[in-house]
Amino acid sequence: QVHLVESGGGSVQLGGSLRLSCAAAGFRFRESCIGWFRQTSENEREGVAAISVSQGATSYASSVAGRFSISIDRPDNQVHLQMNDLKPEDSGMYYCAAVKGCWRAFLSRGVYEYWGRGIQVTVSS
Repeated sequence: QVHLVESGGGSVQLGGSLRLSCAAAGFRFRESCIGWFRQTSENEREGVAAISVSQGATSYASSVAGRFSISIDRPDNQVHLQMNDLKPEDSGMYYCAAVKGCWRAFLSRGVYEYWGRGIQVTVSS
């Protein structure tokens, strides 16, 4: 079975940083794409960042470009999302998602087959 488990969420002040991690199991991680999505009080679930594991290509939402960075830890089958200069509007539930046989870093939620349960991020002003 495919399992995606998020960790690293929590509460920070405006301008602070958090690093989210997604531990993956049960599929061919090296041939997949991994995306981070979030659901906020203002928007439905939207793509934040994505990466093609095999090629390393990345995509970012314009709202987080320059502040967030997605990276891969291949030996541990993990994907990290480093979030810097956090703003209150970044608050929400963050989800890790995966799709098999992928070579491009998609930000579209409909592309992804497998989803984690989500983890809360709260940024206070």
